[in-house]
Amino acid sequence: MLKGNKRWLYIAVPIFFFWFFGQIDKLGISVIQTDPTFLADLGLTGADKNAKIGFITFIFTVAYAFSNLFWGFIIDRLGARKTAIMGLCVWTLTMIFGGLATSYEMFLVSRVILGFGEGMMIPVCGKFISNWFNHSELGRAQSSWLAGNYFGPACGAVILSLVIATFHWEAAFFFLAGFNLFIVIPMFVFLTRDTPEEHPRIDQKELAYIRTPDPNEKIKPKLNFTHDYRYWIVWFGMLMSSFLFFGISIWLPTYLVEAKDFSREAMTGITSLSWLFALGFVLACGFLADKTRRPSLLATILFSLTAIFLASAILAPHPVIAGICMGLAMGTQGGVFHLSNLFIVKYSTPATAGRAAGLMGFTNILGGFSSYIMGWLRDLSGGDFGPSIVMLIVAAGLGFAAYLFTLKKEATDVRSLKVNSNRVII
Repeated sequence: MLKGNKRWLYIAVPIFFFWFFGQIDKLGISVIQTDPTFLADLGLTGADKNAKIGFITFIFTVAYAFSNLFWGFIIDRLGARKTAIMGLCVWTLTMIFGGLATSYEMFLVSRVILGFGEGMMIPVCGKFISNWFNHSELGRAQSSWLAGNYFGPACGAVILSLVIATFHWEAAFFFLAGFNLFIVIPMFVFLTRDTPEEHPRIDQKELAYIRTPDPNEKIKPKLNFTHDYRYWIVWFGMLMSSFLFFGISIWLPTYLVEAKDFSREAMTGITSLSWLFALGFVLACGFLADKTRRPSLLATILFSLTAIFLASAILAPHPVIAGICMGLAMGTQGGVFHLSNLFIVKYSTPATAGRAAGLMGFTNILGGFSSYIMGWLRDLSGGDFGPSIVMLIVAAGLGFAAYLFTLKKEATDVRSLKVNSNRVII
């Protein structure tokens, strides 16, 4: 079964769990911050409590975004494998530190260090995908780790709720540290290598398939990614996507509990379902991107759907419908995130993939602003989520408008590729 397909075991499986547990580490705070004991222990009370809660994610994403730039250069020099192990060790220690925090300030320090440690995740995966997979399977390869990106929080919402209910909020961080130490780090140590040429269990037939050149590059070689205007349009689209995704995902559990009066159990169910929506959009986009070769068109459609779902959440007459619409809006941005990482590989080369991904990962900084601004707007409006959701709709509109400028060029490239592939050589 694995003959000729070992790259899926040695690379796709480790990076799936890399994101499965990494996203629980990163976004589990959205569930933990609904725990009254956590809020009381860290002094998250008073009239500005929502801004202080939002600042937790803001400070994390600032560190995460800037470290992406740093890690991108490190990965191109040290390789993805060593970089991943280094980052995993940093964020495992950070989980322990977060569980031991006794003040708001101490907890913020732990989130800064976590952001620095996790900043290498996008560049690491971009480098692995670029080195290990054939040009025709990039969409599916990206889907393999992005599935962990969303399946992890879907399970994590349940896991963390059970751990908090059974033990205490501190135990949630210790559990997460254990997952990294005993599952993820050993996978990178024993399964992965930087390139298929270095791996002792990859045969020549599979290696030849991986290294089959892209016929489209023969027609038109790749530019340096910084000189390709489409890369910068995608970069701006990722800014908007980060703003939307962090804003929705971080505040969704609080929105369900405080704005829609969901019980903790119902909140956990809707939150998990929302992450499964994101997983569904990722898998669909992975298939459709490879099938249609129109990822920009798909991203344009997803941004328009995001605006529609957010508007529906405001207008929905029933809390369950509103919650599901918010979950679907978050899910569409999972699809945009997948397509953006596909563009990283498309517009870069194996030698520059780390830097291209690092620069793209910097866009996460706007996600932190989204979380903080939403908390600030809630404090100003007496806890109302309405103004925040309107702000998110505007961001979705900007993302939609940006991708419109890529559609004509993409359609021309697809027609050109079809014409050249249909030529008969005599």
